Amino acid sequence: MDNRLFFSATQRNRDCIGDVLSKIIKKGAVLEIGSGSGEHGVVFQKRFPKIVWQTSDPELVHRKSISSWIEYEDLTKKMPQPLEIDVEKIPWKIPLKLAHSLQGIVSINMIHVAHWSCTIALFKESGKLLKKGQFLMLYGPFKIDNKHTSESNYFFDNSLKTKNAFWGIKNLEEVCDESKKNGFSQEDIISMPANNFSIIYRKVS
Repeated sequence: MDNRLFFSATQRNRDCIGDVLSKIIKKGAVLEIGSGSGEHGVVFQKRFPKIVWQTSDPELVHRKSISSWIEYEDLTKKMPQPLEIDVEKIPWKIPLKLAHSLQGIVSINMIHVAHWSCTIALFKESGKLLKKGQFLMLYGPFKIDNKHTSESNYFFDNSLKTKNAFWGIKNLEEVCDESKKNGFSQEDIISMPANNFSIIYRKVS
């Protein structure tokens, strides 16, 4: 059964996100938190064949879509099936093999459609799983100095909050403060198309 979902944002941003990843990915495995449809996962697995891209999502409909995408792209022998990870349910249940080969964690367009407690949990658990020198990458819209970087982001933020009062674009400085609490430093902030950013954090302690 074809359970593939199609998210339009993936088609627009997968290449530019992949370009950022190409500068920090070396070998081993990457864990993606909140993989959604799975479209990013299969694209990155094909672009970086020397690594293992491990997807995850708390929603069954998303995990079914990821599995269908893996099968559709003929990646079943290379790419593992998605893990059921709810970012707030700590510790995350991940295979021992993945824990040993893990070199980085990626979360794309997740924290602005989640409670702030999810951001806290993301850094807390990533800080436990990653070793010194390894990376955590976030992609999405951010406020800087508590101000929106564009008018479209202002309206987008308001639309998110009408759906869920706990959702909304996060302030980059507050996210960075949370990273520091868990042994990370902000290595790079990269402007991306459509008023988004890629933020690279590096484990320093």
